[in-house]
Amino acid sequence: MPSDVEYSPVGEGLGMRDFWLYVWMRRVAVIAAHVTGLGLTLIISLLSRPGTSLFSWHPVCMSVAYCLCMTEGILLFSTEGSPFCFKSRQGKVRLHWFCQALVLVSAATGLGFMVASKNVSERPHLVTWHSLLGVATLVATALQAACGICLVCRKLLRVSSPPRLKLYHATCGLVVYLLATVTVVAAMFSDWFQATVKGAAWWAFLLLPLFPALVVMNQIINAYLPRKKITS
Repeated sequence: MPSDVEYSPVGEGLGMRDFWLYVWMRRVAVIAAHVTGLGLTLIISLLSRPGTSLFSWHPVCMSVAYCLCMTEGILLFSTEGSPFCFKSRQGKVRLHWFCQALVLVSAATGLGFMVASKNVSERPHLVTWHSLLGVATLVATALQAACGICLVCRKLLRVSSPPRLKLYHATCGLVVYLLATVTVVAAMFSDWFQATVKGAAWWAFLLLPLFPALVVMNQIINAYLPRKKITS
């Protein structure tokens, strides 16, 4: 069954790509998303004071996994404002594998520290929205990684429609990233974070994770929005 699908950036038909202000706003947004992801990771790592307790490593590992590695693993495919724009498509794919592998390792490590901390303090597991969303995010991340492995080994697994699988992988990746963003925002309502950050700074932290999410969502939609339906 042959499949034919074309993907084009949103606004191309309106000539938006020729509008210099639109182009520069997109570039600035992508650069700001890089800075926001890195900044959130560094600030959360400083606030958690790693090494002071078992729990202190949990925010560090999770922010490295989702605020930094997952964000960079997606934004590196951007053609506007990405530090990896000089690399070939294959080079970007390999960097994407590396970033997502770091996501899995960092997230698993963060989960381990959280479980150990709960066991030591004899506190119950999975009693907050943040913990429930966190488990859902981890499961979704693992499933998304499995989908990525299917793409890497598509010849070995005899995948019949790689373009369709790539579309599913990108779409599910967006869902995973948005779920991770909701989990990070839910962490802002935890007792630890509210005791550490207060006032206007708390509101700023609450809004910061939403900006990279909007940039990532725009990038994936622009890259994979179909111009015409898949025919079979």
